[in-house]
Amino acid sequence: MEGRAGWLATGLASAAWMVGAAAPAGAQAAGPVARAEGRASSPPRKVVVASVLTRFTGGLDERLATAARLADRAAAEAARTAGGRGLDLLVFPESAIQRPGRTAAEQAVPLEGAVLTTLGSKAREHRTWLVVPMTLSEGGAAGPISNAAVLLDRAGRVAGIYRKVRPMIDESGVAEGGVRPGSQYPVFDADFGRLGILICWDQNYEEAWDALAAAGAEIVALPSASPQTIRPAAQAMRHALYVVTSTPRDNASLVDPIGRVSARITTPGVLVREIDLAFAILHWSERLRDGRALAERFGAKAGFSYSSREDTGVFWSNDPHRSIGSMIRELGLRQMVDQIERVRHGTARK
Repeated sequence: MEGRAGWLATGLASAAWMVGAAAPAGAQAAGPVARAEGRASSPPRKVVVASVLTRFTGGLDERLATAARLADRAAAEAARTAGGRGLDLLVFPESAIQRPGRTAAEQAVPLEGAVLTTLGSKAREHRTWLVVPMTLSEGGAAGPISNAAVLLDRAGRVAGIYRKVRPMIDESGVAEGGVRPGSQYPVFDADFGRLGILICWDQNYEEAWDALAAAGAEIVALPSASPQTIRPAAQAMRHALYVVTSTPRDNASLVDPIGRVSARITTPGVLVREIDLAFAILHWSERLRDGRALAERFGAKAGFSYSSREDTGVFWSNDPHRSIGSMIRELGLRQMVDQIERVRHGTARK
């Protein structure tokens, strides 16, 4: 795919940026206006994302079979609704893969073996990245156990592991039955863009979101036991990124960079949507006319989702040879962040 190739051509120096480690040169050095302009000036970067609303139950084999079946279903839905582009990312719910039990030691599963064989095969079959949350046993019987999300690439290889930094602590001081908390918030360099992962209770800590945003995350996968949407929506808007939630109950949702739940399912199944990471955010203006200015000038070559209630929209290009930024400039429009900074400087005390 042209967009993926273009993204890989600008590849980053490392596969994952860690909290406390230096980000690649220029990753977040520019100010908010320059970052927004850079994003909007890129060619279209279409990404097909999928999420799951399902309660995983049973033993390890049953859970792996459920995950495999859902991957097949998501891939089929992507082929049906995304113009045959294929799936790029699928997110499963928190603790989808584990054994029955009350303690972390009883639930823990090694990555090598059945998990990697089954789900690595599905990643290869559907040529997609998978976020696989699991109670992860590392280093044998005496090794650490973590509430983790394993990232598999399109070849079924392990691209990285996120270990939940803020597991819940019970009244006796034990973290989720005996897991070891993680210590870093990595951002992974996928071929479609930069992916961060948080798990459930992590979302309550602004430093977690700040760390992912500072390292350049464009999408945050949020596998969770909780179906809440207000917190992820607030952070999506604050950092202008997409959030994909996957839960066992109530809803699985896609939150867009202006903080709206742009897609949601409320019955068990899969949610599949195409997004574009080369987007622009525009606030209301007379010239914009709720997005109609772009539709009239560029037709289907410009796409957008505008909220008259919020007076704000997300805009993207469907023309592989032209960016949304160039369309905006042709119409004499400004991105919202540019408007914010102009007003800030224009009203500053002299």
